[in-house]
Amino acid sequence: MTFESIIGHERQKNILRQALTNRRIAHAYLFEGPDGVGKRLVALAMARALLCQHRTGCGDCTSCRKVDHNNHPDIHLLDADGATIKIDQVRELQRELALKPLEGVYRICLIDGAEFFNPAAANALLKTLEEPQPNTVIILLSSRPESLLVTIRSRCQRLPFQRLPKQRLSEVLVNRLDLTEVEAAVLAALSEGSFKKALGQNRELYLVRRRELLRSLAALSSGSTIPLFKLADELAAEKEILPEIIDIFQAYYRDLLLLKHGRPQTDLVNLDLLETLHRQVDQETTESLLQKLRALDTGRYYLQRNVNRQLAMEIMLMRMNAA
Repeated sequence: MTFESIIGHERQKNILRQALTNRRIAHAYLFEGPDGVGKRLVALAMARALLCQHRTGCGDCTSCRKVDHNNHPDIHLLDADGATIKIDQVRELQRELALKPLEGVYRICLIDGAEFFNPAAANALLKTLEEPQPNTVIILLSSRPESLLVTIRSRCQRLPFQRLPKQRLSEVLVNRLDLTEVEAAVLAALSEGSFKKALGQNRELYLVRRRELLRSLAALSSGSTIPLFKLADELAAEKEILPEIIDIFQAYYRDLLLLKHGRPQTDLVNLDLLETLHRQVDQETTESLLQKLRALDTGRYYLQRNVNRQLAMEIMLMRMNAA
């Protein structure tokens, strides 16, 4: 993985290229931004360039090939063991980083999901950042940097990452996945600039199951309690992707609200459902759409606080049905 092969993030890549050219490498970086936008890819490209025998990240030397195959002895990967990153993991890392590099000039540690440090582990890492070992580079990746200790953030060079623009992601998806322009636009919009979502399991959810879910939702009517409870049960069973399903529902009602207020079709997400949207928009009022969107927000709020999923979905759908 080279900087050139990574789509987007030109500013971030240029900053790192300049640091490599001038050999002014920070002892710690914090790559912060949404999940799935390429932070880890950029970190691995940085590691490859630091360890490359030609100092270019050439891709041909032994070091580059080892980085690409995740078996370079001077790269240490650290992520959550269960729900958190624990102090024993940090202590083991400290022992590794105290040693000289085995093959390259640097020892490099990538910490993915740095927001998952428990308090003891975070304080142990802070000591490492305050007393860095020579020729050691630590790269923290986080989608929630505000969860990190202020003292950890202050000892890292922070590099913010943004989502890839929807139009750019759509162009890439057309080329890579052989999608139509409309399918790519829908997938790009629902993936919110995240390659991980667009290229992972969410692809089928957004392009295929989305239609089924929206049909089930549209089929509910006032007084249809049995279908409502059945749909709530089906949604509650989708624990892993339930937040994304709520995203789909919100995007649909947001589209209706935009149409209601005369916004152009280019602002919409569900471009492949234009006929359905135009047919339903006359059946809704601005207030009914806002009430549905508020019900979805409330449903998401309860899910994030580990309320019983079945109950949360039943209440959410009842409020939407009553709007």
